[in-house]
Amino acid sequence: MKSAENIYLIGLMGAGKTTIGRQLAKSLQLPFYDSDKAIEEQTGVDIATIFEYEGEKGFRTREQKMINELTQLSGIVLATGGGVILKESNRQMLKNNGFMVYLQCSVDKILQRTKRDRKRPLLHTDDPRKTIETLFAEREHFYLSCSDFQIETSSMQSNVVVQKILNEYQSV
Repeated sequence: MKSAENIYLIGLMGAGKTTIGRQLAKSLQLPFYDSDKAIEEQTGVDIATIFEYEGEKGFRTREQKMINELTQLSGIVLATGGGVILKESNRQMLKNNGFMVYLQCSVDKILQRTKRDRKRPLLHTDDPRKTIETLFAEREHFYLSCSDFQIETSSMQSNVVVQKILNEYQSV
């Protein structure tokens, strides 16, 4: 197993990447980053606005540049956007520079967690369930193939998830 100074969290929107990431960072006394928040800070607009004006392709280009920047840092916990794994270069940058944890979550739980969230452009649709199911089908193999550890977050309390990730990370 490789040694890793960074922990990168991957998974669908609503899987708990930001919540778990903050708790992990606090436990390890490391800085926490959220790639979507970093893009918003850099551009001065929210992700939904980027999608509106540049489309998903424009957003993915910005995301790739941000992942390149953030993977140059050492000793961080990073919550990535759900689609970060769509680009091979992102998968390689993350895989080569850290310990990747796939937060798995059921479609039902994701729907429950995101139903009031208006900041998720991919869910601005008549059928959010179908969208999440489609995203899951398109992305699951990428999440599984590039992660070092997978953990189900649908029913476990976040502190338990954090402890299990820490146990696995510290055994690397």
